[in-house]
Amino acid sequence: MRLATVSVISIVCAAMIFTTGCVSDQQKDLKMQNSAQERRIKELEGQLQAANLELEQAKRQIEALGGKGNVEMQALQQKIAALEEEKKNLIEAMQKLGVTQLPAELNSMLEDWAKGSDLVSFDSARGIVKFKSDLLFEKGSDEVAPSAMEAVKALCGILNTEQAKAFDIIIAGHTDDLRISQPETKAKHPSNWYLSAHRAIAVLDAMTANGLVPERASVRGFGEFRPIVPNELNKKGNPQNRRVEIYIVPKGM
Repeated sequence: MRLATVSVISIVCAAMIFTTGCVSDQQKDLKMQNSAQERRIKELEGQLQAANLELEQAKRQIEALGGKGNVEMQALQQKIAALEEEKKNLIEAMQKLGVTQLPAELNSMLEDWAKGSDLVSFDSARGIVKFKSDLLFEKGSDEVAPSAMEAVKALCGILNTEQAKAFDIIIAGHTDDLRISQPETKAKHPSNWYLSAHRAIAVLDAMTANGLVPERASVRGFGEFRPIVPNELNKKGNPQNRRVEIYIVPKGM
């Protein structure tokens, strides 16, 4: 009987070690994938910026010719056509990675909306709105703070304009690596994955209450697995990783 008990304990311990190892490996894999994607996005952004600069330069050269120099004009037109095609391919590659080039007017409205705010930021290069969770929610809560509702309402006003109606919305919740320990919080959000998803859903509910058509929106929860900066050691987390991101993407993505 004693031997059987020891054997069972050994099996349980081995299973725990194996499971812990799997979770750790999964976290490493996710972080590696995220880093690789970030590098690829930056590479594509650099190539797109270079193509835009070269395109503008070629267009200025054509204007300077003023219709003269047929051979040079033809070469420049071919160059512009090639650059336009390259630009189109780069944008398509970025869209597959979740990066969106927004219309200039929509971009401008979102930049003005986010300007000077402690609650939100707007990444115009990628079409991403970021809400800071520490200001959007109480600690461990998935209820949108009343103080944040005005910003959500203003965002929905922009997203309901004609310039934005060709785009869908992906709402993604993120946490740091601090484990949920409070029993009352854990009962509602068993893990950071749950908390991140529940927060994304709460923002969705707030946005649909302010006029966003539900068919345009979807939600994701990434837990602690897509940090934007390293979490502090000894499970101290990092407030920058506690966030809700809203991706503005072409319809159907």
